[in-house]
This record gives sequence, structure tokens and C-alpha cells, in this order.
Amino acid sequence: MIAHAALGGSTNAIIHLVAIAGRFGLKIPLEKFDEVSRRVPVLANVKPNGKYLMEDYHFAGGLPGLLSRLTDHLHLGCHTVTGRSLLENLSGAGICNDDVIRPLDEPVCSEGTTVVLRGNLAPRGAILKVSAADKSKLQHQGPAVVFSSMADLEARIDAPELDVQADSVLVLQNAGPIGGPGMPEWGQLPIPKKLLKAGVRDMVRISDSRMSGTAFGTCVLHVAPEAAADTVMPRAPPGVIGAQPHTNGHAALHQVEQGSPPIPLGRVLTGLQVKISFRLGLDQVNQRVVEELVDAFLHLLVQVLEVDARHV
Repeated sequence: MIAHAALGGSTNAIIHLVAIAGRFGLKIPLEKFDEVSRRVPVLANVKPNGKYLMEDYHFAGGLPGLLSRLTDHLHLGCHTVTGRSLLENLSGAGICNDDVIRPLDEPVCSEGTTVVLRGNLAPRGAILKVSAADKSKLQHQGPAVVFSSMADLEARIDAPELDVQADSVLVLQNAGPIGGPGMPEWGQLPIPKKLLKAGVRDMVRISDSRMSGTAFGTCVLHVAPEAAADTVMPRAPPGVIGAQPHTNGHAALHQVEQGSPPIPLGRVLTGLQVKISFRLGLDQVNQRVVEELVDAFLHLLVQVLEVDARHV
């Protein structure tokens, strides 16, 4: 988590770390990532947070070099897969370019990479990668333009008649573990073509989906519960949405005006998709994702290949 914050790492890492911890019976609350990000600055000056490429980061010292800057934040005595302690692993670490891997007193961002938002649109939390966002949009309120699915977005996003302005908030529903299904990386919603032509390069975007770690934008991700769970997010249209990542030490994501009744999912899934999506949706990304997904695929393998479960 420390390295993730200092690297300005992908929001996908949050899902993976929570799931891996779950395999050991541990729970990592979302707020822990928020807390770590507030005290660990971004030191890696790489895209989308900075100007260099990951290749430059590797040759500047890579992960060992980055960790050598963070020794005050690490448990250096812990054992690693090398059979040695973390301190021993870092004994030969060095940095050959201080602009790529910044010193602690010259960070790329003084606070870390991610912030956790909660509110009436995301009572169980959502994630925003603030280090890759337009800082002018971190406190924003605007009219919601809602797409009920990726198919709906693709059909309407570039339509000349779409009622959208630069201050609009683009919302994509049904792109989570159940709704996708499988939570695809659709979180970086495209800017409408007519706004691109007008020079707009970023907008506040909200979804229950994921986003690539290399992507830039003010994109609120992993909204939980997801829209397909038929709870809060399906009620987004119409209304005004406000996002405030830092308000008196807290973060908020609210629908200012109550919207309409839930939009039906309106799609047919195969048996496998239903099984995997249901299992994934049980914990809405935050817990046991890896365990449930592995169990689902093992069960499928036994059924389809008719193999002895003892050999799986």
C-alpha cells in the first residue's frame, strides 16, 4: 500500500490487494487506502501522474529505488519471498535520476494517489485517483448525463443532440461486477465529440466500473453498491451531482437532487455470467473477489470437462 501510494499506482491495485488479503482472512477497509494516501506522497514522476514513462522509472532505480526513499514508512524487518528481510533486499538500491523518482521533500504530489468518496450515490464507497485528475475539478457540481449501459453510451455519446456541457457529470451505470458483467475497464468515459472539438479535455465521470492505471481523468470508479444491484446508483437521472474529494477531512459524492426510480438492467446473461457475476457482486469488489471467482471457475471446469475434482 505504501509503494502503491508513492508510485501513484492503479486503482485496480486496490481490488487486488483487498482480494489477496481476503485469502488470508484479513480485511482491508477502503479507508485504509485513503489514510495511507494522505500521509505518503507521490514520488514517481511517471504518467499519468507525471511526465516520464515506466521505462524511465525502471532505469532510474525502479521499485527498489522507490522503496529506498520510503524506509520510514516500511516494516524493514519483514521477511520477503527472497528469504531475506526487506531491509536486506534494499541494501543495494540506488536512484540515478532524482527527477524521475523524487526525494520526499520534492514530491510530484504532496498527498498520495487515491481518495475514497462516500455519499448517497456511493454509500459503500467509490475511488478517485486524484493524482491523475484535473485539480480544478476536485470540487465540482454539475448536471448528470446518465448512460444506462455501455451500449447506451456508444449509441449517444457523440450524438449532436446530446444535452451535455463542459460542466456536466457523465455517469455510466451497469458496468460493475454484475452489470458488466465482470467489471470491465470502462471507467474513463469518452468525452463527447462536440466538446472535444471545443477544447474540453477532462470531465467529471462516475461509474461502477474500473479504469486502466495508465489513464488520465477525473473519473470516480468502483461505485458501490453497483447499479445492477438495484440500490442507489440506478436512481441517478435526473439531477445534479456534486463531488468533493476533501471537505473538512472527508470526501463526498452526492446526488443533490433525488432522481427517478431504478432503471431495469434489461439484458440477458448466460448461465456462466450469472454465476460469476452473482458471486462477484456479493461483496461488491471489496471482499473475497479472488476466492469467489476461483471457486466459480473450478466448479465450471469440473462440470464442463467432467474431470475429477481431486485433480483440479
